[in-house]
Amino acid sequence: MDVRVVRRYENLLPADDDHPYRTGAWRPNLVEYDADHLDVVEGALPADLGGIYLRNTENPLLPAIGRYHPFDGDGMLHAIRFRDGRASYCNRMVRTIGLEEELAARTPLWAGIIESPARSLRDGWGARGRMKDASSTDVVVHAGRALTSFYQCGDLYAHDPDTLESRGRVPWAERFGGFGVSAHPKLDENTGELLVFGYGTAAPYFAFGVVAPSGELVRQQAVPLPGPRLPHDLAFTEHYAIVGDFPLFWDEGLLAKGGFRPRMHDLPTRFGVVPRAGGDVRWFEAAPTYVLHFINAYEDGSTIVLDGYFQSDPLPKPDPADGPWAGLKKLVDIDAMGTRPHRWRLDLATGACREERLFDDISEFPSIHGKRGGRRHRYAWTMTAKPGWFLFDGLLRLDLETGATQRFRYPDGVYASESPMAPRRGATTEDDGYIVTFVSDTVRDRSECHVFDARDVSAGPIAKVALPERIASGTHACWVPAS
Repeated sequence: MDVRVVRRYENLLPADDDHPYRTGAWRPNLVEYDADHLDVVEGALPADLGGIYLRNTENPLLPAIGRYHPFDGDGMLHAIRFRDGRASYCNRMVRTIGLEEELAARTPLWAGIIESPARSLRDGWGARGRMKDASSTDVVVHAGRALTSFYQCGDLYAHDPDTLESRGRVPWAERFGGFGVSAHPKLDENTGELLVFGYGTAAPYFAFGVVAPSGELVRQQAVPLPGPRLPHDLAFTEHYAIVGDFPLFWDEGLLAKGGFRPRMHDLPTRFGVVPRAGGDVRWFEAAPTYVLHFINAYEDGSTIVLDGYFQSDPLPKPDPADGPWAGLKKLVDIDAMGTRPHRWRLDLATGACREERLFDDISEFPSIHGKRGGRRHRYAWTMTAKPGWFLFDGLLRLDLETGATQRFRYPDGVYASESPMAPRRGATTEDDGYIVTFVSDTVRDRSECHVFDARDVSAGPIAKVALPERIASGTHACWVPAS
């Protein structure tokens, strides 16, 4: 392995830090690397695996004002490139405006999501305002740029997808809808369009937009909601986008006093169907829940089939055994939330909604074949989590036609990342390809990239590639096929 250190950051976190999401598998990285000729330590990399696996990561470089939530951390991109049975790697911090100002001040300037915005020392970004736009939640590649985004809305930061060098901010994003752009822009690989949304505390509370393959925002539409909401994801079909209005949102009484604490309301779930070409929104009611992520959606005659994760308990009660971290740990514990694959059928002819559970296994953070986005899909690959933690301990392959599942689980102390499906060059079927994931091994203090056969994940990785350093756990990732 040929390794070059590009930059080192000073560690400004507390020397005695014991925060569960700034230590262990979530220990931040302070070094940026370029590494070529990565060592294949087990198996062999397939010659027909070609492209880039990109992952965004909450990687805090400074302490928090008050309490720290893992979704507050500064963004760091990790990328591994595969070509002709070889691999190279690089990582870079997302140099947001907020991070630059905090590094210059050598102190945190913005409070995070579980603190009052009044504690922030400066105005900022976000659906609620006065937050740092860390751009650390998601990454998608569109119009030749790797775009990072933040779950509470803000700018889109552009990067070269191959080198991760910064290309600045996308000019239209900060002003989008009056809120900025949320994490989870959706790429339609069949049309080249990018579908975006944003939300906030001012009417109409939600905006939807379409970005042309060139990267230009060509359509923006307000989607009026009854009040401020907390959406996190978007689904789409060939002709529609589907947005969620869930009963988990900010407490109105506290909101009127400047407080931002979510609670479950005695309301149904609503799904809004928005024509991608513009037009009136159709609303459908369903059982109350919260959906963090959708798997996919497609049109079946006059019905929209929508797959996502139904939460049995969107706000699980803290466990006193978790001590001072009790409240925080349940906020990110998908096992306690009971997130299971679910299907909603939205009948455009009758206005009715029918729903059903698809699988009993708890999982979240899905991947499908990119070309199946918005079209009928059969397979999904989805992450399982260690109970009590926001850590991925394995993955499932779901066959939505037969109900069959495959499972692979890592040993305790070894954790995967969101794992996109990478189609094999020349593949002709939906599951002909590979699953790629970054792995953080806290037992051996190292990281690797693992490659699975997408048709047989239960057999374990077919190749393991060493990285220069153990990398922190993270959230969202994407696969970019070689052009």
